[in-house]
Amino acid sequence: MRRLAAVALLTGLWATAHAEDPAGDDAGRKSVRVVRTSTPPTIDGRLDDAVWQDAEVITDINQVRPAEGAEPSEPTEVYVLYDDDAFYIGARMFDSEPQRIAAPTMRHGQGLGSDDRLVVIFDPFNTGRSGYRFETNANGVRHDALYQNIASFEAAWSVIWEVAASIDEQGWFAELAIPFKSLPFDPNIDTWGFNFGRGIRRRGEEMAWVSRNRSYNPSILGLASGLQGMDQGAGLDIVPSVSANNRKDFIHSATDSNLDPSLDVFYRLTPSLNASLTINTDFSATEVDDRQVNLTRFGLFFPEKRDFFLNDSDLFEFGRISREGFNEENEASSGPSLENARPFFSRRLGLSRTGAPVDLNYGGKLSGRIGRWNIGTLAIRQDEFEDTAASDVFVGRVTANVLAESAIGVIVTDGDPNSNLDNGLTGVDFRYLNSRLPGGRVLEADAWFQQSDTQGIDGEDTAFGIGVQMPNNSGLRGSLGIKQIEANFNPALGFVNRTDVRDTTATLGYTRYTGGELLQSFYSGIDAQRIELLDGGLQTEVFLARLIELESNSRDDLEVRYIATREAVAEPFTIYEDRTREVLISPGHYSFNESMVGVSTGRQRTFSGEINYQWGDFFDGKRTNISGDFRWNASRLFRLRLGYDWNDIELPGGSFVSRLVRLTTELTFSPTLSWVTLLQYDNDSEILGVNSRLHWIPTAGREGFIVINHDLQDIDKDNRFNSALADTTIKFNYTFRY
Repeated sequence: MRRLAAVALLTGLWATAHAEDPAGDDAGRKSVRVVRTSTPPTIDGRLDDAVWQDAEVITDINQVRPAEGAEPSEPTEVYVLYDDDAFYIGARMFDSEPQRIAAPTMRHGQGLGSDDRLVVIFDPFNTGRSGYRFETNANGVRHDALYQNIASFEAAWSVIWEVAASIDEQGWFAELAIPFKSLPFDPNIDTWGFNFGRGIRRRGEEMAWVSRNRSYNPSILGLASGLQGMDQGAGLDIVPSVSANNRKDFIHSATDSNLDPSLDVFYRLTPSLNASLTINTDFSATEVDDRQVNLTRFGLFFPEKRDFFLNDSDLFEFGRISREGFNEENEASSGPSLENARPFFSRRLGLSRTGAPVDLNYGGKLSGRIGRWNIGTLAIRQDEFEDTAASDVFVGRVTANVLAESAIGVIVTDGDPNSNLDNGLTGVDFRYLNSRLPGGRVLEADAWFQQSDTQGIDGEDTAFGIGVQMPNNSGLRGSLGIKQIEANFNPALGFVNRTDVRDTTATLGYTRYTGGELLQSFYSGIDAQRIELLDGGLQTEVFLARLIELESNSRDDLEVRYIATREAVAEPFTIYEDRTREVLISPGHYSFNESMVGVSTGRQRTFSGEINYQWGDFFDGKRTNISGDFRWNASRLFRLRLGYDWNDIELPGGSFVSRLVRLTTELTFSPTLSWVTLLQYDNDSEILGVNSRLHWIPTAGREGFIVINHDLQDIDKDNRFNSALADTTIKFNYTFRY
């Protein structure tokens, strides 16, 4: 019934929502007229095509950081053109010291936080509510992202586009071609939201065409006008792929080989509404998860990395319940607690309770926008696994744009892929946003309510949250929120790591930009979280004093913190175990304090890194934690990264040391061919895992992979490792676009 109700609701919206959401007041916004060309430029990163002389040039770029509105240290010129097929951008990033241009990243799809970069943002519907981000560096690397919650974005999202770049004695240059077939848009709208930015890492300098409150995002854009007659084609992408896999289990002396074809089809029903179909979905080439150390009695959270679920993932976001959503600046809250009560978490699909892969036989998705309505629907048929029968699951999410920047929405889920019980959920949420307060201030508020329905369970199955915050990048900022989750709340397609609790959070802090030669900014503030049981009594309380956080103009940081924690443990839990012993935390009330000092250097350097030292009490004992992340950018072709997390814990019930080591080597032959190897080891599982991926992208939309996974385990913990599992996959996919 829930599924039928959701389908009926979506059908009604399709029939009634024709009027476009007003784009808002465009008066006073910066604008550029995009010139139509009959001859597209050659995308070679040189800007020497005569056609660029016909384009309007934008030069009025300003600093975002460190001094918003100030004159940039280096000039920038941006040219814009379009034809039937694509939006073209040419950019000249002048630099008086071209030998110091930071460009350590050479591989497509990687974030460019350590590079001098060019950023381009489009809002094709000109609503100020959503957008698409494209980045490149002096190596012509492609990195794209889908905005979620306006200020944050999903960096793993990816589409087809072209870019090339070059360096000369005047700086660096880039040319981008964004096909109209890659972006949803309404052909009746001839003016898009548009912006671009630039970063110079060695100076800690960010620039943008349009900015406010030291930031730029889809709610802070200029205008690109004159866009008419673009060709979206038939709106059909057909992506067949084939993978060959060989898997060997050394412990059980078992070997399995298979050849699996799969098919993804994407069709644009309207210029702004997409339908997709997946058959025998293959995730064999997905990057492995980063291991985590868990020293709590609550579950961990691992982010989604699979492309099928990342596409249009912003349309399924609810209540801004995520570590990138409401309260994301509160570092007293752990990542899992920020994600707690999330109604839809796509990692529930295609993975068992233990994390083992489960086949997805087929599935479909309908997502996009109709007027002021934003729609996301997903239906999946998941294969049986062990004692769990095959299941059909459904997610329906609809939001309506209201007021100038706000939205109200509903969500419906049906099905439980990890049990044989019926399960469903309904929820409603409202988000208020005002990013145009005097002084460039921002005010946000969120309210949401959910109720789950699990077979055999009646009552105490709701969750709600409400919060308000002013996430200003300079000056005073703060937040206050509350989230309540009843004991039987069970979103089978979502994420929950604590129930029967009331979670209250608060932040208050102040940022000042100094304008000095060395120091760019400093921050000081307080973050707090208190989680109480609904029937009374404390579960967890964290008070984090961020005493001082300094950032230099070269992006070096210093942090000094004090953390006061209270824990009420109702039942004993195992914090460590090995073959010979088990260390328990006994029931009781604990109060402990820790101090932390952290130092990091700008990642544009050849050698960079960060190291944190934390020490003090831990439950009824002591803890010393040293964590670090070190990078060596040997050249554009080779990079090495070493991560380390070491805990020395002394408790009345026993002492132990936990270690987590992560080593990544990245050999990049060109932006289209790379070989990345990740080694991970922790002394809890005593598994040394090796993941090696050769990734070839001959052109955007076509990919080849060779992926090798090999686990070695020290079962007896005698420092002798033996092969436990080996897995080799060869995969290729090809996009046919019409």
